[in-house]
Amino acid sequence: MLITGASRNVFYPHAARTLGVHDVTTILPSPDLESDARVKAVFDDIRATRGTDFINNMWRWLAFDPAVLERTWLEVKDVIGKPSSIDPLTKEMIYIAVSVANNCTYCIHSHTAAARAKGMTGEQYGELLAIIGLAGKTNQLATALQVPVDAAFDASQPGG
Repeated sequence: MLITGASRNVFYPHAARTLGVHDVTTILPSPDLESDARVKAVFDDIRATRGTDFINNMWRWLAFDPAVLERTWLEVKDVIGKPSSIDPLTKEMIYIAVSVANNCTYCIHSHTAAARAKGMTGEQYGELLAIIGLAGKTNQLATALQVPVDAAFDASQPGG
């Protein structure tokens, strides 16, 4: 893929596999990401943790800054990857809902795929989308009307 700009005309063969004609990005990952020891260590940990050789674009793009890559991967492993009182499928469905609210197309796709891999059925996906739609609607109505919070819901109030 030829990337053009005021200061460069550079061919990025790895980008041709990941960027479509209408995709836009603010950076391009290095063609040899794993030449950086910190990036290679994170990528190796992703492979080992997930049991795959696939490194998705999120990690490849975050590798522009090895410190950001390391911090983000450690946080993902801690919050999403560790066993907790919230089961893995529910975590993915929450991630989908937040990604929809934040309009993150990449995360909607990647976490929907992850939820399906963790057993999310078509029926569950439909229910999730209905909940997301209803929550968006009622959130907007409550915001527009500036509905005051009931004392019963306010943790700082007696009985809340």
